[in-house]
Amino acid sequence: MTQQVKAIRIEANGGPEAMKLAMVDLPPPGTDEVTIRQKAVGLNFIDIYFRSGLYKQSLPHGLGCEASGIVEAVGANVRHLKVGDRVAYGQSPLGAYAEARNVPANFVVKLPSAISFEEGAAIMLKGLTAQYLLRQTYRLQGGETILFHAAAGGVGLIACQWAKALGVKVIGTTSSPEKAALAKANGAWEVIDYTRENVAERVLELTGGNKVPVVYDSVGKDTWLTSLDCLQPRGLMVSFGNASGPVDGVSLGILASKGSLYVTRPMLGDHVATQEKMAAAAGELFDMIIAKHIKVHIGQRFPLHEAGKAHAALAGRQTRGATILTLD
Repeated sequence: MTQQVKAIRIEANGGPEAMKLAMVDLPPPGTDEVTIRQKAVGLNFIDIYFRSGLYKQSLPHGLGCEASGIVEAVGANVRHLKVGDRVAYGQSPLGAYAEARNVPANFVVKLPSAISFEEGAAIMLKGLTAQYLLRQTYRLQGGETILFHAAAGGVGLIACQWAKALGVKVIGTTSSPEKAALAKANGAWEVIDYTRENVAERVLELTGGNKVPVVYDSVGKDTWLTSLDCLQPRGLMVSFGNASGPVDGVSLGILASKGSLYVTRPMLGDHVATQEKMAAAAGELFDMIIAKHIKVHIGQRFPLHEAGKAHAALAGRQTRGATILTLD
């Protein structure tokens, strides 16, 4: 039976004001879907890209790809979930900014009872991103010194904790003393305030002239050249976000001149492409949280109807840790 639920929709790309709270139809789940009554929704910078139009999507559409809740209905082909299960997801079609929705079951995992709904909504996309960055894109072995930009952000705080648990020294970058203190409290070995210090020079100093084997960069345009200058010969530049704008106009020759460098632009979906891979990655993440190697930091909570305010805070770099939308 079709029901009506509240959801954020956009009719045209634009600023936070483009998001409108509307009543939308929610049909029964398809054969490979589950209906989830959502308890909390995670916010991520990629949501801003879809809202603004940097990432193209046919209009009108919803926003968000991360949430937690309880399974209300199960499609005929779904075997790993049942009605009443506590669940979470961090990689789905757009539409998570809603009271309830249908989600392809392959994207959904059971949420352990030791992890709250708010934690589940805050951790899935950012935690799975940290998992694939540190355990798949460049599999840290322990003993390395690495550079991680935006270390006080949602992904950064998780990555700092996870890397420390692996025996890795993280050099983080932040934009203020407060954010630097937060990153250090979460496992960063050293933190560079990029508004007052030269990042490449400081990395050279901290590593005794050795630089780092890998840089994780979600900032994009503003940090591209700096990141390359921090890498050892044959080091790996992992560019996984565009917070300052996309990297463009790149000449491959710069990689040769700076030491035969490697560059990758990875995406989460390619690392959790099946239900089995999603479950394995989420299981490793949940184990780290339950073992208390990772603490989920929720810095801001906004009700669903204030999604625009949440986006403004996120884009203005006024947030700390994760941001979630709450539902009644």
